Amino acid sequence: MTELFSHQPVLLNEAVDALAIKADGIYIDGTFGRGGHSAVILSQLGETGKLIAFDQDPEAVAIAQQRFANDARFEIVHANFSDMADVIKAKALDGKIDGVLLDIGVSSPQFDDGARGFSFTQSGPLDMRMNPEVGESAAEWLQHAEAKDIARVLKEYGEEKFARRIAGFIVERRDEQLIETTEQLAAIIDDAVPKSKRDKHKHPATRSFQAIRIHINKELDVLKQVLESVNELLVIGGRLAVISFHSLEDRITKRFIKKMTTEPAALRDLPIKNDDIVMPMKAIGKAIKAGKAELAENPRARSAVLRIAERVS
Repeated sequence: MTELFSHQPVLLNEAVDALAIKADGIYIDGTFGRGGHSAVILSQLGETGKLIAFDQDPEAVAIAQQRFANDARFEIVHANFSDMADVIKAKALDGKIDGVLLDIGVSSPQFDDGARGFSFTQSGPLDMRMNPEVGESAAEWLQHAEAKDIARVLKEYGEEKFARRIAGFIVERRDEQLIETTEQLAAIIDDAVPKSKRDKHKHPATRSFQAIRIHINKELDVLKQVLESVNELLVIGGRLAVISFHSLEDRITKRFIKKMTTEPAALRDLPIKNDDIVMPMKAIGKAIKAGKAELAENPRARSAVLRIAERVS
């Protein structure tokens, strides 16, 4: 298989360093993508180490099978990382994982391939599914969704100021003609957003495309699901590293780590010694963002945030 669209992993060294790799450890790369993080993790593992990677995109799975076909330490699982707990438990590895890396969101090859329908800058069918074999496409959803539901998605996931107006335009135009391509949707949004109130530094379709993609792939729901299950997969001392690219994703991750590391307010007034309260995890350092050198080389890293936690009980 020839890879047509390259992918530059964001916060590559920082994320792998966050896992504190042990040569004989067992690690999970929750979003294989094109294998950038996986390759560095494998380079630090010994002969008895193991890496289990997940990806719901058939193209990513095919590349993983080709790229690491001769490495017995590596396994690729064709599944959403929301299925991680079930897969790991079926392998009897729950409580034995030394590190989990989650790189959230759409990968560069998905974004740059017009046939996938993620970007308003690329002409193609309006799909947006990370796994094109499962669920309904963005075009299918937009064809039947009510205006109020479209507006809610645009507002909640895209923080779009003109959500109701854009939703109204979409419903009106779809009655005239099926909205089947990225170009059609981008043009409708361009017509809907008032010229005098636009963000000078963003295309008017940016927030809407992002919001629809998040909705179609249930991205925030699956993130919450995997975070809630990850602690029971980790060994004591095992690390969780999460790279997010959107404020909503980072907020979910930040709140999860705070919940797992901070003493509940309900316990503060009880006659319990601090030493008797052991939270499940501890935060490792502060949030990490890409440095100037990486930003100069890869502008897409500008919104990336890495958060790290470790299981302690």
